[in-house]
Amino acid sequence: MNLFSRSSLLRRPETTVEEPSAGFAAAGGAVLPDPALAALTGEWMIDPAHSRIGFSVRHAMVTTVRGSFPQYESRLYFDGRDPARSHARISVSTASVDTGVEQRDAHLTGRDFLDSARHPRMTFASSAVQLIGKDVYRMTGDLTIRSTNRPVVLDLTYIGYVTDPFGYERVGFDGTTTINRSDWGLTYNARLAEGGAMVSERLRLQFDIAAIRTPSPA
Repeated sequence: MNLFSRSSLLRRPETTVEEPSAGFAAAGGAVLPDPALAALTGEWMIDPAHSRIGFSVRHAMVTTVRGSFPQYESRLYFDGRDPARSHARISVSTASVDTGVEQRDAHLTGRDFLDSARHPRMTFASSAVQLIGKDVYRMTGDLTIRSTNRPVVLDLTYIGYVTDPFGYERVGFDGTTTINRSDWGLTYNARLAEGGAMVSERLRLQFDIAAIRTPSPA
């Protein structure tokens, strides 16, 4: 159970003076960051206990299989003053895939799909970040799966900020992107008698992130 409900705890950083609203448009139509977010500038780390890096894919053309990767390492830098200076890197253990069905997970970690024995990690490293709307950021980066590196675009929505009862500063983001798995060499597929694919080529990646501020070095 999530001890820190977003609906009750996540909030925006407080300011002592009236500030312009988040994502307001400057002359010429550019979107500017909310000045209140400057207080969030710094290093952050995803909290696995309250986050989810997951995926969903259509199965047998009639249902959706959902899974997650609970084991990963992360390093994030968020710049509330200048979002373009923000960056992120996430390294995921492919062997940790969990769809709730042991036999299916074994197939996914095998050579037909992730081939975890030879490719134990998949990574995402950002290359650019842009504020595109109120609380919405577009992060471009390189996704590496099975040693294949290709660019992806991830849209992230800022949820809010909170200091939890233990004194940790937390910030929340939700993100998603859709990829074609065959672009990364995940081409295995069985065909149905009706002619369709057992597993869809399109794969949706989902990032439900609660990040904790990393203390600055003394």
